[in-house]
Amino acid sequence: MTNFSHVLSPVLPLTSFGNVLLFLFSIALAAAIIYLNVSVFLSILLSRSLRSENRFMYMLSTCLSDICTGVSYYYAGVLDVKDHFQSPTRTFYIVPTFLGLSFMAILAAQADRYHAVTSPFKYSQRMTRNRTLLVIFAYWFYAFFIVAVQNLVPVGTATKITSIGTFIGNIFVVVIMIGLNIRLFIIATFQLGREPPSEERDSKRSSVYLILVVAVFFLAAWIPLFCHIIACNFIGTICYTFENEGTDPLRILPRVNAALTPVLYLRGCKALRVALYSTVWRPCCKNR
Repeated sequence: MTNFSHVLSPVLPLTSFGNVLLFLFSIALAAAIIYLNVSVFLSILLSRSLRSENRFMYMLSTCLSDICTGVSYYYAGVLDVKDHFQSPTRTFYIVPTFLGLSFMAILAAQADRYHAVTSPFKYSQRMTRNRTLLVIFAYWFYAFFIVAVQNLVPVGTATKITSIGTFIGNIFVVVIMIGLNIRLFIIATFQLGREPPSEERDSKRSSVYLILVVAVFFLAAWIPLFCHIIACNFIGTICYTFENEGTDPLRILPRVNAALTPVLYLRGCKALRVALYSTVWRPCCKNR
């Protein structure tokens, strides 16, 4: 009975004004993540013209993983949860996987834009929509395959897999993402600037700038947590310096970013805004 009540207890005891504010903030953050990402997800899903472009498929993938992040935050962030190997309130690696999927989607979108801008002819031949969907399916499958392996092996082995994988993966992926950001910025500023003015050039430039901004915000939200996890792996301790997920600012930041990403998508893409107003919000308002 004690364990059950512990699982269902709020992120902090609701005995002070500050604790109540944090509790309400966690609920509001989860709701914002879900609402914003569902809006963008439906806008893309209901628009044939958006679905025909590969970059929107990666947005769709990011929104789907962030929706799962928002739903899971009602458990991991609103309640008193410590999501590590030996915790009775752990999520069996599923909740962190949703955050990781957003990370992989943005990295894949960066690589996609880089290929599309530097080799447009080869890109149009190679990256059909089916192949793009195959790439998305591949990293979703890989993520949950790792989750399955971690849950099937003993805790000690799972700890080693996570420690080594996190350490190597984080360093390489962050370096690759920063490198792609620099390269894409150079392309958008200089290479596309030399092309004659056209609608295609403006579309390329806006798509490159959009993924650049999204990636920069993503890195700003994630690098503090990455550094903390890498330091914990070196020291060999559990990476929890706060009471639980909902009170740890390093783990709250990626969730804030999950709410911010769809806003950046809408701010940087006019076609997406038009689709949102015409296919999602307007029909909803008419029904009311």
